[in-house]
Amino acid sequence: MTIDINHLQKELGPKSAPEVIAWAVKTYGQKLTFANSFGAEDVVLTALIAQANPKASIFTLDTGRLPQETYAVWAALEQKYGIRIQPYFPERSAVESMVQEKGINLFYESVENRKLCCHIRKVEPLQRALKGKDAWITGLRREQAVTRTDIHKIEKDTGNQLMKLNPLADWTEKQVWDYIKQNKVPYNQLHDQGYRSIGCAPCTRAVKPDEDVRAGRWWWENPEHKECGLHIRKNDRNTKNKTQDIKN
Repeated sequence: MTIDINHLQKELGPKSAPEVIAWAVKTYGQKLTFANSFGAEDVVLTALIAQANPKASIFTLDTGRLPQETYAVWAALEQKYGIRIQPYFPERSAVESMVQEKGINLFYESVENRKLCCHIRKVEPLQRALKGKDAWITGLRREQAVTRTDIHKIEKDTGNQLMKLNPLADWTEKQVWDYIKQNKVPYNQLHDQGYRSIGCAPCTRAVKPDEDVRAGRWWWENPEHKECGLHIRKNDRNTKNKTQDIKN
């Protein structure tokens, strides 16, 4: 099937988040899934998706290094919306080999090491989670980071060979929190401690009010490096090769 991505971007661009989700559910059915990382955007999407289709496919990437507060909101969302979120874990042997060779906190030593860790703990499990799907939903917003200013509500994910939907692409951070408060959506309590973007515990810190939303993610790196590989259009061949070397 030929997809006119430009036409779809124009069609979905002005639509609201619930409308984009409804369109996605109708268009892709069981071939649609939602990648939930339990940040503020993702708890909003959990609520919206549960309303559109309580049996929708929702998964998360449990890296093995998540904060306890993340597990707490995971359980709270399942209870409130009567859903079950499927976990995907990294391959045990790959993690063991990486830590044995490079140490438990390798990500602080270089961008290459950090991307390697992200690939093993996130990217490879994501590839398994997306297998057999035609489209996935994410919580990306344009104002989150310099690497995300040009995202659309629907895009071709060439790296994973499927479509990617970003229903909150044009939302502001205020809109996200207004929705959470007005609808009493469970959220990660770390947000109340100054965490505006939350990932793995060793790679996330609280930020000051005047700092960028994602300043607390991999704060020792330059902003243009601050992606884990889940939302990069082209695969990082060097990282993949390094991963393969460790696994071997």
